[in-house]
Amino acid sequence: MKKMIYTAALAFALFSCKSTAVKTSENETIVTNIDLVDVQDDKVMVSVNPGKIDKESIVFYIPKTVPGTYSTDNYGKFVENVKAYNYKGEELIVTSLDENSWQIADATNLDKITYWVNDSFDIAGEEGVFSPAGTNIAANENFMLNLHAFVGYFDGMTETPYQLTVKRPNSLVSGTSLKSSIVSKPEGDATIDEYSAARYFEITDNPIMYSTPNQVDFQLGDMKVILDVYSPNGVYTAEQIKPNMSKILEAQKSFLGDIDNTNMYAILLYLADMQKTDAKGFGALEHHTSTTVVLPETMPLQALNESMKDVVSHEFFHIITPLSVHSNEVHYFDYNNPKMSKHLWMYEGVTEYFANLFQVNQGLIEDAAFYERMAEKIASSKSFDDTMPFTVMSENILDEKYEKSYYNVYQKGALIGMALDIRLRELSNGESGILDLMKKLSAKYGKEKPFNDDELFDDIVELTYPEVRTFLTTYISGTTPIPYEDFFAKVGVEKKEQEVKSGYFLNGQVPFIDGDAETKELFIRKNIALNSFLEEMKLEGGDIIKSINGTAYTIDNAYALIMTSQAWKDGEELKMVIDRNGEEMTLTGTVKPATMMKTSYESLDLPDSDARKQLREAWLRG
Repeated sequence: MKKMIYTAALAFALFSCKSTAVKTSENETIVTNIDLVDVQDDKVMVSVNPGKIDKESIVFYIPKTVPGTYSTDNYGKFVENVKAYNYKGEELIVTSLDENSWQIADATNLDKITYWVNDSFDIAGEEGVFSPAGTNIAANENFMLNLHAFVGYFDGMTETPYQLTVKRPNSLVSGTSLKSSIVSKPEGDATIDEYSAARYFEITDNPIMYSTPNQVDFQLGDMKVILDVYSPNGVYTAEQIKPNMSKILEAQKSFLGDIDNTNMYAILLYLADMQKTDAKGFGALEHHTSTTVVLPETMPLQALNESMKDVVSHEFFHIITPLSVHSNEVHYFDYNNPKMSKHLWMYEGVTEYFANLFQVNQGLIEDAAFYERMAEKIASSKSFDDTMPFTVMSENILDEKYEKSYYNVYQKGALIGMALDIRLRELSNGESGILDLMKKLSAKYGKEKPFNDDELFDDIVELTYPEVRTFLTTYISGTTPIPYEDFFAKVGVEKKEQEVKSGYFLNGQVPFIDGDAETKELFIRKNIALNSFLEEMKLEGGDIIKSINGTAYTIDNAYALIMTSQAWKDGEELKMVIDRNGEEMTLTGTVKPATMMKTSYESLDLPDSDARKQLREAWLRG
């Protein structure tokens, strides 16, 4: 999952016993139907036929948590009027156990269950669901089907094959990477699309977007890429975005070399209408062979292309991990009582590192731009507990104590990847780095063979060098902060300090504001250096922003605050109402350019014979 800079303030507001297998008839398939034609009150009907059940009662679930989000979202709250029927069409007793589960009595006679599903995009605040993991229902226009919110599963039957049937208006087309064995059957003004999945995970891992035709596809070697765009006001076409996406993905394929895990990849881009109640959490959610992206339709094309480059680059690299390298916790994901893996540093951190490294490796950005990105991540990571073991944070990421550290997986997680890459290059005299390690792990495991969480470090040491264990246990599972300057010194890169301009509420990708998902309050972040503007306004960490010049602000309109501040003029008077420790205060001041001290890194001018320069070239372009 990759969240965007424009909603960095919002990013903070998002974020067991094994079941006994249920016996069904041989070659049984769970048949699920979604009706996108008969939409009622902005809801769609779903029916699920599990086949023959051999238990007297069974529990039906809608996921509480899904892979990639690492947050508790309770998708069952969008489901209502759950009913169960026997083979005579008579209703069975259904008991709601909690927000996401329903117990069905007399299950041996269960024929099917039905329920209505509401969408998240048209709910103010989206019930805290990150938009790329959310849903949209706009009859005859657009359906964003993140299927974990529409299709549930029965206790003990997540490994049973699924057949998904979608009834859609003829005017809409689908974008998805779900099995290409799609059978489309016209039925008057509607069409029936049939998809197949080997198990429930494939259902949740393959979103579908139905919308009026705005789709292109292109070939990159043996991989077909589908780019599907929904632009509600017709601002953008897929053809406009295709050249940038083609260039980026081609560079990524070149960077990966012989890693080739999929013959199809789908990019589903939903552009939100900022004038309406619509998706507001901008960024992307990874899937093994696709990604859902949500961005504002108001973005200029150049900015849209830049945003797509960053978020899609990150998501595409998930074809390495967790697609090919993942633990049992990921492979056999428990959607309603999840046990989290210890290795978010790899799933998200290394993926984020690759999303930046490939750009300098393939000549898309200069070395200095790459260093700047890493410097921003270092600065951002310092606002978190730098002694917290990453494995502990990862394993407990759903716990309240750790959940707000999730954003750090894109900061320090990527820096772990960078430091390990440099260390591997050093130990191999420049011959191999972290990409080579991931290739070896991919060969050892693969899509269908998960690793044991506690054995990954042993595997890494076995595939690399004994000295690597010290790195893993010191900086990943240990409490020692990474000495970045020491690692940069190995590749002839030195630290610099200078005063630079800053945004009023964002410094590059580092936000000065945070948000509370429950109260919707925006507040100044604690334990980070503030820019000159915030200091002169006498703001302090923890101050809750109530209003600025009469406009009230919450996390729901944080994007508007950031965009409005970009239009402020020097000398303009400001009146900011805040809450500090329960006391309402009014702060006044004038707009002045915001600056702060910035740490940057530069390459030393070294001769070609210098080992540090040789290692740097192997690191950045090897």
